[in-house]
Amino acid sequence: MDISATPGGVPTAATVFPRRINDDGIDLIKSFEGLHLTPYLCPGKIWTIGYGHTRTVRAGMRITPAEAEQLLDEDLRLFERAVTRLAAVPLSDNQFSALVCFTFNVGIANLESSTLLKLLNRGWYEQVPAQLMRWNRANGEVFGGLARRRAAEARLWNRG
Repeated sequence: MDISATPGGVPTAATVFPRRINDDGIDLIKSFEGLHLTPYLCPGKIWTIGYGHTRTVRAGMRITPAEAEQLLDEDLRLFERAVTRLAAVPLSDNQFSALVCFTFNVGIANLESSTLLKLLNRGWYEQVPAQLMRWNRANGEVFGGLARRRAAEARLWNRG
């Protein structure tokens, strides 16, 4: 538990009970990532396994469905913490989950430097769906799957 940023070293609710993505967000990720028990190259040319896991993939690796769930949970915790840290405005559970889904797909650095985050942190919530829709390319090419994913994230966001 990281309590270094809290006044007087007192843990906050967010450090003791970190915010978690909701079931709709997890279902969205699983539906777009699919379950892969052996490594494959995603459209972005990144080795991937399980439900979109990329950090520890090795050639010839094989995992079980239970291991895929564990990897997903570990990955989600990274992205949940990042969204919690970077979003400076209050978010509903669906808005938080939509941002975690988005960040899971595009990466923390891309969220951090995005116009989407800048507009959100100004309180311009209504701009987020259109900003999500801009992230529909891999290697410069528009991908239908990314457009559908962004539309699903925008729908989750709009459910407030």
